[in-house]
Amino acid sequence: MQTRTIGPLAVSAIGLGCMGMAGTAGQAAMYGPVDRAEAIATIHHALDIGITFFDTAEVYGPFANEMLLAEALGSRRRQAVIATKFGFRIVDGKVAGVNSHPDHIRAVCEASLKRLNSDVIDLFYQHRVDPAVPIEDVVGTLADLVREGKIRAIGLSECSAATLRRACAVHPVAALQSEWSLWERGVEAEIAPTARELGVTFVPFSPLGRGFLTGSVPRAEDLPDSDYRKHDPRYQGANYDANMAAVAVVKAIAAAHGASPAQVAIAWLLAKGEDVVPIPGCKRRATLVDTAGAASLVLTPADLAALDTALPVTHGDRYGSKAALAMTRL
Repeated sequence: MQTRTIGPLAVSAIGLGCMGMAGTAGQAAMYGPVDRAEAIATIHHALDIGITFFDTAEVYGPFANEMLLAEALGSRRRQAVIATKFGFRIVDGKVAGVNSHPDHIRAVCEASLKRLNSDVIDLFYQHRVDPAVPIEDVVGTLADLVREGKIRAIGLSECSAATLRRACAVHPVAALQSEWSLWERGVEAEIAPTARELGVTFVPFSPLGRGFLTGSVPRAEDLPDSDYRKHDPRYQGANYDANMAAVAVVKAIAAAHGASPAQVAIAWLLAKGEDVVPIPGCKRRATLVDTAGAASLVLTPADLAALDTALPVTHGDRYGSKAALAMTRL
């Protein structure tokens, strides 16, 4: 597995998104039931094949995901680079708005350190921008935590280019995490170029379009009620049919290379630059092994051009609720 850098951190070129192993606050499992033993085995196998970058958050579970990751890493903690996140107010196990007040940041940091059974958080993200707290105050608090040795690097998630510029004026930001894939390309106009200009590594989450780009997920109407994607507009009705046009291109290129559609979708992101580190979510070893294969897949210029034009406009809103949309890219 090749390595890339996120600020002062050396990480595997592909990370492991752990959210699906415990779901998010108020929702036990985002993509169906979880086999805890298999999830732990998946983390073990990730280390075995050279994946060193693990993404979690306090809100996943809530709290359970950090503890599962700590249990799985055990004595191998030093082989891993752990990213976790703060920024939500969690009440009775559910999200009750955002909170990035400095005292809350410090409280979450201390709690996450305990749950992760670690003396340092490698990368600490603001999960969502809090309109009530200036980003300068947020980054100033994080900079203090860096100086105190509590965290090694600062990250932001789902922020705008303007917010990123203001943040970097206070302290170097190592990573910007946001959704980026063949079916979600909204960051390409301004946010990703700004990150590159400022020397901020881009960490795409949902690089497989929440599973859509694998070509194996049915339309929303055929998914169980427990599946998050049941309510995703892009999986519904005519939107699903229109978006499948991109999957046809992905599948054709995959067949030509003897690869899987997932490998092609992730390889497309890797080809965007050395400052891009995708974090596909996996909770089973078989899926992990498949997606990790993207690191050795070399797409031709013709492949990349075909993929770039496969889905210029994704049909359907990015999220199914106005509340979710309201917390993105501020």
